[in-house]
Amino acid sequence: MTPVELSRTVLCAVRSAVDAGELQVDVPVRVVVEPSRPGGRGDYATNVALRLARSAGRPAPQVAEVIRRRLTGTRGLARVDITGPGFLNLTLDRPERGARELIALILREGGAYGHGDAFAGRTTEQAVADEARAEAVGHAVVRLIAAQGGRSAVRRAAPGERAVIRPVPAPDGTADGDPQAVRWSLLHAAPHDTPRPWTAYAPLRAENPLFRVRYAHSRTHALRRNARDLGFAAEPGELPEARDGASGQTLVRLLAAYPRTLTAAATHQAPERLARHLVDLADAYLRFQGEYRVLPSGDEKPSAAHRARLALAEAVGTVLAGGLTLLGIHAPEHL
Repeated sequence: MTPVELSRTVLCAVRSAVDAGELQVDVPVRVVVEPSRPGGRGDYATNVALRLARSAGRPAPQVAEVIRRRLTGTRGLARVDITGPGFLNLTLDRPERGARELIALILREGGAYGHGDAFAGRTTEQAVADEARAEAVGHAVVRLIAAQGGRSAVRRAAPGERAVIRPVPAPDGTADGDPQAVRWSLLHAAPHDTPRPWTAYAPLRAENPLFRVRYAHSRTHALRRNARDLGFAAEPGELPEARDGASGQTLVRLLAAYPRTLTAAATHQAPERLARHLVDLADAYLRFQGEYRVLPSGDEKPSAAHRARLALAEAVGTVLAGGLTLLGIHAPEHL
């Protein structure tokens, strides 16, 4: 169920409650459904009950309960919860993909994996502050919205106009240096944090998160080249370590969560969410590679496990490359 379909489903629940006399309100034209914020419950959330509470003459949690009952059992929804002052939290019902199916999907879709239609049919404009970091964030948001089927553009806010995108400005000199490191420094920090100098992201050292992301990506390509030299190719398969190993479980979870991260990053104009997801994925992959041999050693023949691990590596490389591209950063095959 896409966010657009989910919005229509909630709207239909409100309308049916009104038709049944359970709510005495004017049915809204549309219902806004957004990805759950960090620490929230479920996949999506809506404040429709809070919006309707005053006109209904009832507390928002009671309005939410009426809508929740109407939504319970809806095809495509696993559960509906009420949290806080009356938010409806929606968990999608989707069959859990095994590692084989997930990896095959990523390799099949390539760089388009994780792209969706959350902004389909919508055209937006990003008014940004006249400052290097705001412009970098604005352009990243445009790419993220395009990946969700929408269209957007960046413009500088007019004098006296409130900028939509206005993170803490970058210190003087932050934008003067290696373009890749500069862009990462401007996008990796949360909007309310001052970005670190670009020089922190230029060294080829393990403490540099940008280096780890780009290094992990280049390692996946190196493994592919080496496997080709050994005469075998990737083949998605079930990974025992994806069930029993902590690093394998983490990798599969992060790969599966990537589409939700892209949707949330576009919705909340937060490219730092994507940047941090890429760091988590790269770190998980480097741990995995340290624990499990992707390529055969010595006289060992390539096995199904080797082919499956190579497919996992290629899936990780695909996601890392796609995420870096959306941030406007090059994903090198050699590093």
